[in-house]
Amino acid sequence: MAKVFEAADASNLMTELRMSFDAGVTRSYEWRVSQLKKLQVICDNHEPEIVSALHDDLGKPELESSVYEVALLRNSIKLALKQLKNWMAPDKAKTSLTTFPASAEIVSEPLGVVLVISAWNYPFLLSIDPVIGAISAGNAVVLKPSELAPASSSLLAKLLEQYLDPSAVRVIEGAVTETTLLLEQKWDKIFYTGSSKIGRIIMMAAAKHLTPVVLELGGKSPVVIDSDTNLKITVKRIIAGKWGCNNGQACISPDYILTTKEYAPKVIDAMKQELEAFYGKNPMESKDMSRIVNSNHFDRLSKILEEKEVSDKIVYGGQKNRDNLKIAPTIFLDVPLDSLIMSEEIFGPLLPILTLNNLEECFDVIRSRPKPLAAYLFTQNQKLKERFAMTVSAGGIVVNDIAVHLSLPTLPFGGVGESGMGSYHGKFSFDAFSHKKAVLYKSFIGDAAIRYPPYSRGKLRLLKALVNSNLVEVFKVLLGLS
Repeated sequence: MAKVFEAADASNLMTELRMSFDAGVTRSYEWRVSQLKKLQVICDNHEPEIVSALHDDLGKPELESSVYEVALLRNSIKLALKQLKNWMAPDKAKTSLTTFPASAEIVSEPLGVVLVISAWNYPFLLSIDPVIGAISAGNAVVLKPSELAPASSSLLAKLLEQYLDPSAVRVIEGAVTETTLLLEQKWDKIFYTGSSKIGRIIMMAAAKHLTPVVLELGGKSPVVIDSDTNLKITVKRIIAGKWGCNNGQACISPDYILTTKEYAPKVIDAMKQELEAFYGKNPMESKDMSRIVNSNHFDRLSKILEEKEVSDKIVYGGQKNRDNLKIAPTIFLDVPLDSLIMSEEIFGPLLPILTLNNLEECFDVIRSRPKPLAAYLFTQNQKLKERFAMTVSAGGIVVNDIAVHLSLPTLPFGGVGESGMGSYHGKFSFDAFSHKKAVLYKSFIGDAAIRYPPYSRGKLRLLKALVNSNLVEVFKVLLGLS
């Protein structure tokens, strides 16, 4: 029988990790590299076990597990190993006449002991990716995997305990009780991936200790389809980004489509054709699609699907089987804006299409809702691309594809407004777990009497000129010119 995690355990855990951090265990370049290489070994040597756990938890196809979780993690680790020395190096900063002679730099220092609370939909990627940033930045870290993906949580605990330094990296499994006890501790940063509802709870707990947070949430990510597009490729990419990414159970999954009344029938016909090509005439039997994570989420999606004003609007799909936790790809046309499906993030295989009199109306529809984690546009119109990128506020914008920005470590990944705060990936992960410390080195040479009392009008003029970097005025004062 597993030992119950209690308040004393949480307190002891924090004490032990704090001692390790204060002793400098995590600060050296060598320690950081050694831990990153161990994470690389986990990806290289245990991929079959990871794929199996993901199948147990979510019915994920091997391709999605290997490519969208393990391969992306490998890339993150490789980049961190390659760039870590550069990331750790101080950045030179300019000085001014006020501080002359002096030099300045910005030093990235680890925050301390950090908590990562991850999600169930991509349980390996969303657990280890932020841990890569925390380790790269030199922190001690506790990972709390999601209990809704128990096979993945168990495997993460086993592998990280086996490979990583237990004095500085720990995994705590469990559910609400364990998470609550962890949140009562004073962390130096909390990184959470999940729903906005739990995000608010995390933020309230963090506020008690003035702990900074990164919240990777979600929202209703819109897809705008212009008639000036390559419709076949557009539809294939939407399907791959919706049903081909964990069957819609992804934070950046398309949540609804906006297109014109005139163009909608063509979009629907193309989607039906490509969905059948991808998943066959009976998608419920397809092995290339994940299942719903558990019965609670299945029931939540069923409630959305069965709402009368919504079920009447189904134009494709709608089949479901609670025993197998399967729901077929389902498309709706013009559901009511106040229906459940348009009031909350879907996080499943349902996709409503809303029609507009003209595409210009899409901006008002998107603006009327909380800012999403992602917004997508399909068009060949250059002016529309530019306007969309400049005026739509979202965590990220992708033109003519879905979700691919996630794979670019040169781009920050994060939300805005209700879709989250803070960002990570690549160097942004390192920065998320670092404090940018200002350091100024001042010489004893050239000590100026003008900064010390007694004050005079001449000192005032000279100091103002120095602060404003006004060389002409400096010379005037020094030469005694009025």
